Amino acid sequence: MISDLTPAMSQLISTIGESIDGRAASTDGAAADVAHVLGSFLPHGGLLTAAQSAPDPQRYRQHLIYGDPGGAFSIASLVWLPGQFTPIHDHVCWCVVGVLKGWEHETRFITDANGANPVPVSHSINTEGSTSVANPPVDVHQVANRSGDTAISLHIYGCDLQALKTSIRRVYDPPLPA
Repeated sequence: MISDLTPAMSQLISTIGESIDGRAASTDGAAADVAHVLGSFLPHGGLLTAAQSAPDPQRYRQHLIYGDPGGAFSIASLVWLPGQFTPIHDHVCWCVVGVLKGWEHETRFITDANGANPVPVSHSINTEGSTSVANPPVDVHQVANRSGDTAISLHIYGCDLQALKTSIRRVYDPPLPA
């Protein structure tokens, strides 16, 4: 455990653990199962403490909430003030995102044969209550808060963020403004 947990977060953690128990977190079905579990918790709220929902005035903020003792998954909240965005990046593992508050604009990219020069191929608006899944190696994206209000999302990663310190495998240049 990394920080204080609400009762709803404790239940989410338990349910995720049960859903991937006995399987390697890297299996294809793990992310889909976790997305289903997270989607069932989003409408009820109460997942985060006030501290886990606090923004940073300079950049989007990640709060590491939980790390599975066996390293199977980690949970973080990301808090975005208006205009904040990630660089274009990909991940070391699968990621399931659920939007708790507001909405996020996501741009997905493809890269050339050398894994460079990202080109945008799609845009989506991830609204409150929605879930999405990113599975390497086709997970190059950029996320931004283009709204006028704070956005908060919950990210569940199929890796040990305590050990890795980040889920980002690679940041692509140039980072485009959101």
